[in-house]
Amino acid sequence: MIVFETILAMLAVGVLMLGLARRWHLPYPVLLALVGVGIAVAPFDVEFHLEPSLVLALFVAPVLLDAAYDTSLRDLQRNWGAVLSLALIAVGLTTAAVALVVHLLVPTIPWAAAIAIGAIVAPPDAVAATTVLRDVKLPHRVAVILRNEALLNDASTLLIYRLALAAVASGGGIGAEVIAPAFLLSLVGSVVAGLALAFAVGSVTRRIEDVPSSIIFQFVSTFGVWVASERLGMSPILTIVIYAMTLARMPSAYQTARLRIPSFAVWETAVVVLNILAFLLIGLELGPVIAAAPANEIGRWTIIGAAVLATVIGIRLVWTLAAAFWSRRQIMRSEARRVDGNSLPDWRTGLIVGWPERAAS
Repeated sequence: MIVFETILAMLAVGVLMLGLARRWHLPYPVLLALVGVGIAVAPFDVEFHLEPSLVLALFVAPVLLDAAYDTSLRDLQRNWGAVLSLALIAVGLTTAAVALVVHLLVPTIPWAAAIAIGAIVAPPDAVAATTVLRDVKLPHRVAVILRNEALLNDASTLLIYRLALAAVASGGGIGAEVIAPAFLLSLVGSVVAGLALAFAVGSVTRRIEDVPSSIIFQFVSTFGVWVASERLGMSPILTIVIYAMTLARMPSAYQTARLRIPSFAVWETAVVVLNILAFLLIGLELGPVIAAAPANEIGRWTIIGAAVLATVIGIRLVWTLAAAFWSRRQIMRSEARRVDGNSLPDWRTGLIVGWPERAAS
């Protein structure tokens, strides 16, 4: 009963935070994060713990599918350079910088473990950032970059994280003979699997005519795609993204309005519920760790955490500001038409892309 009561309490707190966020015109992820911090330092342990693999499947798969399903391929094609630079280069630089900082502060930690830590904190939460900025009229291009980066950055960091864990488990480093096949399987295999699974699921979706069965099948297929991709050693994040983007554009998978309207309502509610549980579960997971830590370690952990946070924010801002100025220079050199309503990228664009995602996280 304790787990059931804990979930009920978290949902009740989430409803309260949503109400306060609307009344005070604040982003609800920030309020949930503050509540999570309060739970983490509270002197109690409800013994509510989830396996890491279950956390990824439960909280990431539906949110990614919901975002990828509504993604515009035309907008993604127009801004693919900026999106990939953030999802690959910026994430890679952040991972390396954090690994270096962690290794300098804790020399005894292996490089592979430091890289794994860097991969965990490198990807920004662009979905939360979009929620934070929902009351701000963003330039279309900036909004597109924020949304689409979220679909790819987790895939790159999860691959780095898994390779780092494999290196830790093997007691040493891993060479190109391991990295290359893993990268190819993650990239090519995930794309092929996403396409194939979309066509398979789409052929079944059009045959379901009642609302409850349709919604249940959507959730079963979403988690099924994630689990199948993970079991086959591919990137479940990239597979889900390709799967959702393909499924959204398949005429054979189109549903009638009688099925779409309740489905959209259920998915919107499910995404909010998952965000609530994710933020609050972080506090529940950290609480016992903080309580069990030796008194003299808390201060050192705080210093390391602050250094990692500063590194992540600093690298991100440096990259986005440099990218904004470089993009502005290229547009002006080519005498191309100005984008986003006669506006050019500038330092404000770099700050918007680089800072709010960390503030939301």
